[in-house]
Amino acid sequence: MTLALIRATHPEPTLAVTVMSGLLALAVGHPIGAAALVTAVVAASQLAIGWANDAIDATRDARVGRRDKPVAQGRLKRRTVAVAAGVAAVATVVLALPFGPLATAAITVGLAGGLAYDWPLKSTPLSPLPYLVGFTALPAFVVWSLPATPPVWLLVAGGLLGIGAHFANVLPDLADDLATGVRGAPHRLGRRGSELVASGMLLAATAVLAFGPPGPPGWWAWLGAAAAVVVLPTGWYADRRAANAERRPVALFRAFLVVALIDVALLLTAG
Repeated sequence: MTLALIRATHPEPTLAVTVMSGLLALAVGHPIGAAALVTAVVAASQLAIGWANDAIDATRDARVGRRDKPVAQGRLKRRTVAVAAGVAAVATVVLALPFGPLATAAITVGLAGGLAYDWPLKSTPLSPLPYLVGFTALPAFVVWSLPATPPVWLLVAGGLLGIGAHFANVLPDLADDLATGVRGAPHRLGRRGSELVASGMLLAATAVLAFGPPGPPGWWAWLGAAAAVVVLPTGWYADRRAANAERRPVALFRAFLVVALIDVALLLTAG
């Protein structure tokens, strides 16, 4: 059951967001102990969102034969992950309380946004909103927990990165989602429209992270921005060639991942 519960958390994005938050906490000046608690808070929120998603989507996942979903496969009961999600949600708020009301409010808003995406916003034109809220609230929580005031450029970059992540993340599951009635903003725009939005948002986030902090940008900022400008068109070109050769287009999605990593590196450097 333990391994199935871990798999039901959506472990890859959960781990990525949690590790990024811990590194950001260290970058902005948290001591080791406080950074560990920040990481635990974010981890609990991500577990709650991931488990809730699998509990809510169990029927839909089973219909399309998702092999990566333990609940859909019958290896885990829906009630089990629902209870786990509730416990993790409560733990998120309780663990955040020592950081004060502003930080607690920020992570609570981010958690609520993630749960609202699970239901009911995932299948509506407002599906990007939870990502906007969640990715803005996350750095706000990390900075407010110092305590300090989060800079506007950091919040803007987080929101742009969140919207870009939403449109990029949906692309691999676009067909399965449409087959089961999911009609979020990316599904309504279609693959090409979603690719354009994801590209635009991720490039905008890169620009804000590179040139938004006060003072002249360092060489790493110019290098990160230049790399993003090169990587995305390369992914587009490779996917167009793959389509002509009747191969599965995956290069652009990988390019999105590379730009997201560039953005994380810029975020930590700016922090």
